[in-house]
Amino acid sequence: MKPAELRALAAAGAFDRPTAGYCPGYVQANLAAFPSKYAEDFEKFCRANPKPCPLLEVIGPGSSFSKHLAPGEDIRNTIPRYQIWREGISTDTVQSLHGMDTSDFVFFLLGCSFSFEEALIEADIPLRHVEQRKNVAMYRTTIPLSPVGDFHGYMVVSMRPILDQRVDDAVVITGRYPDVHGAPVHIGNPEKIGITNLTEPDYGEFVEIKDGETPVFWACGVTPQNVVHQARLPLAVSHAPGYMFVSDLKNSSYATL
Repeated sequence: MKPAELRALAAAGAFDRPTAGYCPGYVQANLAAFPSKYAEDFEKFCRANPKPCPLLEVIGPGSSFSKHLAPGEDIRNTIPRYQIWREGISTDTVQSLHGMDTSDFVFFLLGCSFSFEEALIEADIPLRHVEQRKNVAMYRTTIPLSPVGDFHGYMVVSMRPILDQRVDDAVVITGRYPDVHGAPVHIGNPEKIGITNLTEPDYGEFVEIKDGETPVFWACGVTPQNVVHQARLPLAVSHAPGYMFVSDLKNSSYATL
């Protein structure tokens, strides 16, 4: 499936699944959106926390159409699922934002670790959640973020079991993609970053960690949702975890040597 096909299905309400493993080769992005009064601080927050919040595109106010990641596409209905946040609580999950007034909103598209998964798979580093068609496991941590204005809190990470002998390779490979989270932020010992039970992720789905494998943790674009919860903003919008905006840009365009 090409990205435009997936986005068209999402816009028609006919695609309602996590996007991991779909449209291989193409950049996927997280969404965070706010009324314009919060936009300047959130952009500064992203600049101050580039690992979990790597900015790929800013849209609006006054427009909801992408100019960079997928020119001409409406960000309001081309993601399979959105979450509506009120006073820091996710109150609704919808397949389109056309039912609400977003004319004053600014939409932030952030890099996603799904983008570097292709490089891991090409290097024969298996990813169990992709093989099992599951949403990646994501966890809240005690890793502090640099605060800006109303935005503060702790990082969310995604976890992938990696063969012990391939962990160093995974670090090098993903480190070539700094604009889509880059190298891991933590390896092994989940308790050291505040994760007490790997079998119960805060978002996504758990996958088994087998003998000879190490849990490896990458900064995750769900972090803004944790931050929105802490900020208790009157209104905000995000993608649902794992349900991403699939762009027309190739992952390879974000790789460094």
